[in-house]
Amino acid sequence: MLCTNVVKLIASLMSCLQNYLMKNFSLIIIICVLFATSCESHHLHKIEGKQITITDSLSTNQDIEKVIAPYRKRINESLDSVISYSKRTYSKTDGLFNTAIGNMMADAVFEEANPIFKSRTGHPIDMVLLNHGGIRAIISEGPITARTAYNVMPFENSVVVIEMKGHKVLELVDYLVTERRAHPIKNLQIILNTDGSLISATINNNPIDKTETYYVATNDYLYNGGDRMTFFKPNDSLYVLHYKIRNVLIDYFTKHDTIAPVIDNRFIEIEY
Repeated sequence: MLCTNVVKLIASLMSCLQNYLMKNFSLIIIICVLFATSCESHHLHKIEGKQITITDSLSTNQDIEKVIAPYRKRINESLDSVISYSKRTYSKTDGLFNTAIGNMMADAVFEEANPIFKSRTGHPIDMVLLNHGGIRAIISEGPITARTAYNVMPFENSVVVIEMKGHKVLELVDYLVTERRAHPIKNLQIILNTDGSLISATINNNPIDKTETYYVATNDYLYNGGDRMTFFKPNDSLYVLHYKIRNVLIDYFTKHDTIAPVIDNRFIEIEY
């Protein structure tokens, strides 16, 4: 009697298990697949690529062209409108330690950014440093347009002002003396001996004081170490003006109906 009851119990349990499996068969299969997939080892075997050349042979979508054309015309008219005049052609290769075009750019940053910075902080900008490599085109003799500014400065670099102690500014001077390159500067004068050694470095005609605080305008690319200019960090404070160098140039050109920058004595090597 006991055996019969046990057999009936086992049969009942088997029936329940069979019903459960039938009802949840799909769920069980999904769980098994996911488990198996998670156990698989995936390896990257090969990456292939090919060059796709973009040329003017690609056909133009006339519907899109009709929509774009008025905007293109308006932009070109704005970029090509004359805003100033250049007395001659200026290139960054014109000088060894300073160039007319570089001097103009440093002067423009000081002239346009200094009032903004002073109104926000109460302090004037003491000096400006830009980079020679950031000058990307010549300024040709004749009309200057907004497009000229885009050609000279095609990057999105913006003006920043760094609050620096004098000993960090002296590191900046050491860099310029070592580089012997026409990085644009304003209000900083460096005079080298015939052997390339430093004779003097002044800001606004005053010797650089190691303990004094100076406000140095530059661009965000250099502030972040571009051209190996690591001397901007650490510093006391950083001021972001949200003013692109390109827009500085456009504003500067607009205010000056004629530009005639020159190579001067802001960075020189004396001759005997």
